[in-house]
Amino acid sequence: MMEELVGVGAVTLLGVLEQAYFSLQVIYARRKYSVSPPATSGPPEFERVFRAQANCSEYFPIFITVLWLSGVFFSQGLSSVCGLLYLYGRFNYFQGYSESAQGRLAPLYFSAQILWILIGFSAVGIFLTFCRVYLNVDLLQELCSILGLF
Repeated sequence: MMEELVGVGAVTLLGVLEQAYFSLQVIYARRKYSVSPPATSGPPEFERVFRAQANCSEYFPIFITVLWLSGVFFSQGLSSVCGLLYLYGRFNYFQGYSESAQGRLAPLYFSAQILWILIGFSAVGIFLTFCRVYLNVDLLQELCSILGLF
């Protein structure tokens, strides 16, 4: 079972490292713009870095949850690819937001779409597993039989 989840585990670790990188960028911005903790306001350049990190942190639990649900119940491979795309989008979001408020928009929309795909994969996977385990109906097998794939 563990070998089957190594892709999702690797993406999770990359996500944690990305979050650590974002946090370090806030520390560097605090030093650069002389904003001492616990202050969260300062020059616009600092505030953009701070908000980019906070926004990424706010979405991280949702991402990790649907990444794992999708990986366990739907497809580890597709979930891992989507996870990498999400992390790429979030990195671009952070970089774009750090430069300008407008720079965050395209990566924000991209990463949100990937998140919705993972939510969809999770829902389908859980539904199919529920049907197979509790209703004793394998909908995928039934569908393939109807379509003549088996």
